Amino acid sequence: MSLVKPLRLLLLGAPGSGKGTQTSRLLKKIPQLHSISSGDLLRQEVKNKSEIGSIASSYISQGKLLPDDLMAKLVVTNLKQSGWLSPDATWLLDGFPRTSIQAEILNNDLQNYKAELNLVVELDVPESVILERIENRFVHVPSGRVYNLQYNPPKVPGKDDVTGESLTKRSDDTAEVFGKRLQQYKSTLAPLKEYYANKGILETVSGETSDIIFPKLYDLVKRKFGAH
Repeated sequence: MSLVKPLRLLLLGAPGSGKGTQTSRLLKKIPQLHSISSGDLLRQEVKNKSEIGSIASSYISQGKLLPDDLMAKLVVTNLKQSGWLSPDATWLLDGFPRTSIQAEILNNDLQNYKAELNLVVELDVPESVILERIENRFVHVPSGRVYNLQYNPPKVPGKDDVTGESLTKRSDDTAEVFGKRLQQYKSTLAPLKEYYANKGILETVSGETSDIIFPKLYDLVKRKFGAH
């Protein structure tokens, strides 16, 4: 599928709602789409033991979100370095902004390049489904490959399909830590949704699985951006 006009998309959704899965599927369907995942950026910084990475580690281990200014700096810098800040660029943000304050910071930066977001989609997944996913999620840390024991298990239990190395659980992949993250997400979601609703670009797609949600998301993009 190709797009008739540039798409600058933000996916909203609670931790574990499947933003990464939806992003991967969109990238396969839309060749000109680029993606920036705030979570992947953070994990890379943590792995590199950079200054931001060290600060992030302490927040993540406590189930807390990073301060607004740090997250904004991380994402905007990456967009600039990638050459994606132009009116003609087509890209997708996964996981940022998470608050209305972050949204304002981001919008002010993007306005300078006439590259504001033009579609925001909330992935609405029941909390009970999310917690079940998290309890069954394992990761191969060096590559970032994610497995789920229910619907995407490794070929050999506990081992990465590609390297055969051991899989681990992320420090924040526990019901206790995730419970905190979900509560934080809910507390910041309402003003964030209101911010984008006022701009007329907010949509919601609902479902319990990625297979249910993706066709709705894909159809929405096709309808709004004249894909053919």
